Amino acid sequence: MVFSSLTFLFGYLPLTLAAYFFSPLRWRNFTLLVVSLFFYGWGEPVYIGIMFLSILIDYTHGMLVERFRARRNVARWFVGQSVVFNLLLLGFFKYWDFFAANLSRLPGISIPELGLPLPLGISFFTFQTMSYTIDVYRNDAPVQRNIVDFGAFVTLFPQLIAGPIVKYKSVAADLKKRSSTAEGFASGACRFTVGLAKKVLLANAAGSLWEACLGAHSGGGLTVVSGWMGLFAFGFQIYFDFSGYSDMAIGLGEMLGFHFSENFDHPYLSASVGEFWRRWHMSLTSWFREYLYFPLGGSRCSTARTLRNLLIVWLCTGFWHGASWNFVLWGLYFGLWLILERFVFRDLLEKTPVWLKHVYTILVVFVGWGIFAMEDMGICGKYLAVCFGGGPLWRAADGYRLRSYAVVLALLVLGSTNLAADLWKRLPQRAAKVLTPALMLLGLTVCTAYLVDGSYNPFLYFRF
Repeated sequence: MVFSSLTFLFGYLPLTLAAYFFSPLRWRNFTLLVVSLFFYGWGEPVYIGIMFLSILIDYTHGMLVERFRARRNVARWFVGQSVVFNLLLLGFFKYWDFFAANLSRLPGISIPELGLPLPLGISFFTFQTMSYTIDVYRNDAPVQRNIVDFGAFVTLFPQLIAGPIVKYKSVAADLKKRSSTAEGFASGACRFTVGLAKKVLLANAAGSLWEACLGAHSGGGLTVVSGWMGLFAFGFQIYFDFSGYSDMAIGLGEMLGFHFSENFDHPYLSASVGEFWRRWHMSLTSWFREYLYFPLGGSRCSTARTLRNLLIVWLCTGFWHGASWNFVLWGLYFGLWLILERFVFRDLLEKTPVWLKHVYTILVVFVGWGIFAMEDMGICGKYLAVCFGGGPLWRAADGYRLRSYAVVLALLVLGSTNLAADLWKRLPQRAAKVLTPALMLLGLTVCTAYLVDGSYNPFLYFRF
């Protein structure tokens, strides 16, 4: 079940909100646990057992870490067990077939591929539960003694499937006591509607253009213009798709009294690749920095070790996104650019005009999206070769696509800036109060009409 579906909007969500707000305060975490498990099991009920196992393992290990805190070696052993369990769970379901296929290419090795469907959101909830025991060990988070409350944290449906990655320590207080106010509910509903519009109206439109350009490539009709048009279309699709989902998740959390951290901050306004990754999928970047980069030594070590640490982090970042070589290459691609910016281009970038730095960043990022989008490395290589002059510059079909998507492209560009937010802040308070419910109703109406009429409604991060 996805947020941008009629089933969720007019079935699951109203019933869930009714059940939640009619529940006594002391039962609300239990209600959240039940409705979240139903949400998770909607598409793959067989994997609810995995969710229960994950809850039980990390809950008990958090308790064991707390109990043996005075004996650091023992506590560290239980933290290690929790980390290994979560990595094995993620590795078995997500990476078994990848390693089996690649190792079986070696002489004398034959490992069967299992073809197991990937449990939804496993990359997100394993990282969340893994960080819980680490934070308890570090004294950064209180141990949760109520298994229902812990289960509600793990399965919390707004962020269960595709993030943002919510660390336990950031919602521990909300799990224990939270207030639901009319103002908070209204603010969350507004945020949800904005995210829904970004996903349904912008991401889906960009995705249809990307599919058209990819089709032109497979049909031998790709040009330099349509190649770059496709890269920009996919870059905007994944941005509005994922940031829209994050907005919906944050809005739903606010409606329920939770406060999730922001996950995007207008990343396409960045003036360097490093800045881009401080603005894009911030919960994932923060997780790798806190639980991998810093423990490896971060940048507080020799240059050689810093380079090693960066490469390890970005190799893992790429591999986290998918069990395919293009994701590994994508992670190393960005790791290389970050290394170049830190150790080679730093002085040059400081002297470069801001507009030129924006152009450089956009080109690097959108080429990276090409690597990300195409799992077949042969197709990817040929596509990017055309973009850099390995094909005709222009065909008549390109003009047709540009005319057809001109308004959409303009909205995508403007929507990725902070222009709308700045204009909204300048409105008189009375006008904003009148316009808010009107725009919410209009947004919901238009999105509903699109969902009723349209059939193209993918969600890219579900596969991660």
